[in-house]
Amino acid sequence: MSTEDRTTGPTRKSNRSGPVVAITRWMENLGETGFAYLLLTPVMILLGTVALYPLLRTFELSLYQNVLSDPEFVGLENYIQLFTGGASPRFPGSTTFLPDVSTSGSFPFVHVDGLLRSALAVTLIFTVVSVFFETIIGFGQALVLDQDFRGRRWVRAAIIIPWAIPIVIQGMIFYLMFHPSAGFLTEPLANWGIVAPTNTLNDPMSSLLIVTVADIWKTTAFMALLILAGLQSIDRSLYDVAKVAGATKWQQFKLITFPLVLPALGIAVLFRTIDAMRIYGLIDSVSGCTTVPSLSCMVVATFNTNRGLAAAVAFVTAGIIAVAVFGVIYQQYKEGF
Repeated sequence: MSTEDRTTGPTRKSNRSGPVVAITRWMENLGETGFAYLLLTPVMILLGTVALYPLLRTFELSLYQNVLSDPEFVGLENYIQLFTGGASPRFPGSTTFLPDVSTSGSFPFVHVDGLLRSALAVTLIFTVVSVFFETIIGFGQALVLDQDFRGRRWVRAAIIIPWAIPIVIQGMIFYLMFHPSAGFLTEPLANWGIVAPTNTLNDPMSSLLIVTVADIWKTTAFMALLILAGLQSIDRSLYDVAKVAGATKWQQFKLITFPLVLPALGIAVLFRTIDAMRIYGLIDSVSGCTTVPSLSCMVVATFNTNRGLAAAVAFVTAGIIAVAVFGVIYQQYKEGF
């Protein structure tokens, strides 16, 4: 082998490996966190495009009237109309308008004016009450299902039956249970003063209560399964150590179970909050949106009559949900989850 071959051989190998070495060093300098963000970048760009474009398009449409026929730029007029109470959404093919329940005396604890704020109040009341009780009851169910007992798998399968029932069918079930003449629950609950004695499903307060109970009955199982997944991820040896140390069941729950299940609990509450604020199908199938107007009901009611106004409602609704979501995420971030 000549001197030239001996000197050029390693040089060629070094040149071939140069880009690989550079990339390797760059990845090492990037660190694990930076490399993880690098891998997530294409997916985030795709998801951002899919989510951001419809949002921007919705905002653009909200600045126009007569969107389909002869678009007319009106600026923020749809938003002004929305917030000042000038909007009167109507369901397509119907002369029935969404009521401003906040000023009708049906919700004495809601003191707001305007249809948007009325729908927002109804949506927030429904969301807070339903998510609160679903979380409490679901947590209890998850604690029971986390125990080792005979038939546990059958019980787990049974509790998801309400969640598996389609919303329209569930709505019809509760509609028939609380029908003014045929419902078997109307009379006893009316005698106890829980619901209106007549026209139960036409009374906003009674209808909101019925819809909330129906949602709790349906979705508690979903919360229980999410929380159960968090409970089963807890290392069982922690409980063994606690028992040896003489900790009671309550101390084990307070010091081990609850702190370690909080991340899963936060995710479950976040998912349910987003889903509850989009409530439409259950309201429409139980009592109709003309009795209990929610934000989603407003979007549907205005879509065919004024799509610019409907886009404004949708954009405002998306903003409200985004604020709620980022609030929960920020709270979890502060707490180190």
